[in-house]
Amino acid sequence: ELRKKASASGLGKSATGSSFRTKTDFYCWPVGLWWPAFKMGRGTRPIRTLPKTLMAGEGGLRKGRGTEEERRHFPPPTKTMESPNPNRALTNTRFSDLNPALSDPVIDALKEGGFDYCTPVQAATIPLLCGYKDVAVDAATGSGKTLAFVVPLVEILRRVSPAPKPQQVLGIIISPTRELSSQIYHVAQPFIDTLSNFKSLLLVGGVDVKADVKKIEEEGANLLIGTPGRLHDIMDRVGDLDFRNLEVLILDEADRLLDMGFQKQLTAIISRLPKLRRTGLFSATQTEAVQELAKAGLRNPVRVEVRAETKSLDGSGSSQHPGSSKTPSGLHLEYLECEADKKPSELVDLLVKNKSRKTIIYFMTCACVDYWGVVLPQLSILKGLSLIALHGKMKQNAREKALAKFTSLTSGVLLCTDVAARGLDIPGVDYIVQYDPPQDPNVFVHRVGRTARLGRQGHGIVFLLPKEEAYVEFLRIRRVPLEEREGTDDAPDVVALIRSVARKDRDVMEKGLRAFVSFIRAYKEHHCSYIFRDKSREKQRKKNLQTKKEAKLHEDKPQKPKRNPDAAAPAMRKKTAKQRRAVQNVEDEEELAREYRLLKKLKKGAIDETEFAKLTGTEELT
Repeated sequence: ELRKKASASGLGKSATGSSFRTKTDFYCWPVGLWWPAFKMGRGTRPIRTLPKTLMAGEGGLRKGRGTEEERRHFPPPTKTMESPNPNRALTNTRFSDLNPALSDPVIDALKEGGFDYCTPVQAATIPLLCGYKDVAVDAATGSGKTLAFVVPLVEILRRVSPAPKPQQVLGIIISPTRELSSQIYHVAQPFIDTLSNFKSLLLVGGVDVKADVKKIEEEGANLLIGTPGRLHDIMDRVGDLDFRNLEVLILDEADRLLDMGFQKQLTAIISRLPKLRRTGLFSATQTEAVQELAKAGLRNPVRVEVRAETKSLDGSGSSQHPGSSKTPSGLHLEYLECEADKKPSELVDLLVKNKSRKTIIYFMTCACVDYWGVVLPQLSILKGLSLIALHGKMKQNAREKALAKFTSLTSGVLLCTDVAARGLDIPGVDYIVQYDPPQDPNVFVHRVGRTARLGRQGHGIVFLLPKEEAYVEFLRIRRVPLEEREGTDDAPDVVALIRSVARKDRDVMEKGLRAFVSFIRAYKEHHCSYIFRDKSREKQRKKNLQTKKEAKLHEDKPQKPKRNPDAAAPAMRKKTAKQRRAVQNVEDEEELAREYRLLKKLKKGAIDETEFAKLTGTEELT
């Protein structure tokens, strides 16, 4: 009976929960839409918090997920399909087969872009958003999340307002970085072009805000894509923008938005938007902060969780079970353990052996990127290799040019910080090198996610110091298995060459100094500082601490000397606190006046410095 009611209220097959099992599984179970009414009684309003995910496994609901009564009344339907696609990252669902059906202009734009079959996250999310439902999507990096919200956004805007006013904002897409916002803007543009009289605008930092304001005032903007800081600034500066009819709000990489400290701006932006809107929250990792944001910004959301085919932790093939790896099966991850002075040689050896490949090297700080961006091109062994630097302190034009240049290359090296760790879809990346492990271990998966995207093959390697070997076990517990890679004996000794370059070029020396200082500061604030401790020094520290404790227990505590109040003390104690302060103030003023008179005598030569010091009691200071 409840299923019939749900169906009659407009919930389609996608909204009543589904699990497609191909080589890639995804789960969609919108508990908050109708399940709470069963628990709370007829006529009760649906809950407005993020519902717990009920996930279908081999035996129905997982143990501990829901009561026995819920299992009996609402078993999650399961549909098994064999995918005809050679690419295992895709389902056998075509975009043209989705329900509700996509418009012909959008289908044509998808075909022009080479998109025929849906990825799991697209097959699950597009029907839900097109069906006017809020979604909270948890999908791995490289799973096709951008199209999963761009396509339904365009479809919704096509239906609600065929000819919007210039200043009428109907959609907003927020992402954490300028590069990701720019990428979303360019991905969405072919679909936005299918809408008549519709203007989209990219709002990111590094560009004169007055130019953005002028463009909005002259041309208008119906879809805003940008970072929270600039978007919030524009909303404050341009009073003519109308958000009353906003239809769709998308928060991409929501966990990163919160990690970067944008919570205040996000709260201010959301507070100015209408509550009757569709909201999509997309993230590769679901944290408590993201769930709190979902509770505040989403209404009865459908939780979509996507699990790609992965390697089992023992490397014995593919798996889709909870104990399997978080990384795709096409991604081969390794770690190389070596001393700090050997890392440059191993890095150069790796680049020489992979000259024909497209490689991204991650460093911990912007200063480190600047340093290696100057040093590596001066090594003759790397002559002819394209080396491009990218970090957050570069000017916006330089960042855009660097990213565009690396994207256009068939082989080359990008030296960058974590500014390029999230969301960026750079085609043809073969190798990910992490010269330093990231400060936040959650970023590790996002870094290596720049390769092996959508079923392709990729390689990743992280350099670790001997005292950092516990990091391997730490990642294994987090379902990111690493294989050990042996260092090469014939690696070129580049340390001497680097020192020679630093002696000749002062700029290299100064950049190296800044890189070293910034690295030490960043390493000190590492989230994994506990497991990165030097074992021998930590053992000695604990031993010294224990010795101090034992010595403190055995030593005799000195007795505090008894107070010997002077004769005036009893009289002072009889006075009130206010009276005592008044007496003290008078004495201070008299002492100050006396010293001032002595200072005047010193200036006139009536007394010398020795006599002045004796009279003021400062003999010991002279």
